[in-house]
Amino acid sequence: MHRSTPASRSGKTVQDGGQAVRASAARALVPVITGKGSLADLDDHQVVTRDRALFKAMCYGVCRTLPRLEALAGQLLKTPFKARDADVQALLLLGIHQLLYLRIPAHAAVGETAGAARLLNKEWATRVLNGCLRRLQRESTALQAEVDKDPGVALLHPRWLLKALRQAWPDDWRAIADANNEPGPMTLRINRRHGDREAYLARLIESGFEARLCTHSPDGLLLETPCDVQALPGFAEGDVSVQDEAPQLTAELLGPVLAPRPGGRVLDACCAPGGKAAHLLELFSIELMALDSDATRLARVEDTLARLGLSATLVHADATRRDWWNGTPFDAILLDAPCSGTGVIRRHPDIKRLRRPSDIAKLAELQARLLDNLWPLLRPGGSLVYATCSVLPEENEEQIQAFLARTEDAVVTTPKEVSWGRATGAGRQLLPEPDSHDGFFYARLKRQG
Repeated sequence: MHRSTPASRSGKTVQDGGQAVRASAARALVPVITGKGSLADLDDHQVVTRDRALFKAMCYGVCRTLPRLEALAGQLLKTPFKARDADVQALLLLGIHQLLYLRIPAHAAVGETAGAARLLNKEWATRVLNGCLRRLQRESTALQAEVDKDPGVALLHPRWLLKALRQAWPDDWRAIADANNEPGPMTLRINRRHGDREAYLARLIESGFEARLCTHSPDGLLLETPCDVQALPGFAEGDVSVQDEAPQLTAELLGPVLAPRPGGRVLDACCAPGGKAAHLLELFSIELMALDSDATRLARVEDTLARLGLSATLVHADATRRDWWNGTPFDAILLDAPCSGTGVIRRHPDIKRLRRPSDIAKLAELQARLLDNLWPLLRPGGSLVYATCSVLPEENEEQIQAFLARTEDAVVTTPKEVSWGRATGAGRQLLPEPDSHDGFFYARLKRQG
């Protein structure tokens, strides 16, 4: 159960950004709380430089704690705000979050949040917001105890998702929920073409960073404190990238397939934003085709490869079709399938609001179509790695089990003697861990001759 120390009595004070940053955060949150958009394209350039960290902390923090904030808002309001006042609702959630979770002086959390309503052209709301937030100050303990009677509120997850986690992981579901509620660590991947990670770790320490080696990925480093990527030594020169440890393991699975076949043809289907493609190109001499159906996200792949000095054939196409394929089979295929994202909620907390129970079956159907469409593009003897950032069996081991049942020439080659994850059917599942990797699923399949 989440308990919070009043911000004015705990820790170091965060620099207050005033009314403008709170009004901007409220506008950014409206699409999320109304279920019409996400934080994926959050632009912190709408606020002045000194306020950008606070802006992102508030937006992501509200999404991370949204079930609890909304329950408390319901206790504080006599009548709910009208739909057209979703921005005022967002301000109230921001104010509650500041009082309970951020080290901002209470007078600033209340006064600046209420005052921000004027910047939204809703001066009438200042009195309402001020009254609600001051009541929360007075009755915080009682109000929190009341709303936390609902497990979904106390654990900061929608009920359907808690139920799904409990069914899938009866011994781990609570630990998964707790991990989801903490921001993920900043993990780096060194570019082995430019040196080894021990040498880069020494550069980090010399530059004043605290970091340690990742446990499972031989190219991974974990920063003790996140930073702006531009502050990383050699980032602009392509010496290092930001990537969680779990997706870095893709290269470990494909290594035995690619290393003995210099110049092999590899397809990275659903490749954006390009971290796995870049990692493969850093390690292996391959001919890579990177395919994605989203042109905007594909442009990010191009930018990533350009910074690292790497090249691939980029294709804007739908991987459920074959009109882009020239008929030459691939030696290896990476299918990082679209999924629920339930393994990366700590990095994308708006998933808690935007994902619906009905989405899981739709995503599983899409994953099956992708598998069936891409498998014949693999040469006999070639390998396909199926990956998701989900922790739900329907998208993972059950998906692969069904594929194997209908695909006679598919053989499981997922390694068993590895130090990471746990065996789940034909694959391996990593669950999100604090100060470590995200939740991820892998299965490696070989096409028989």
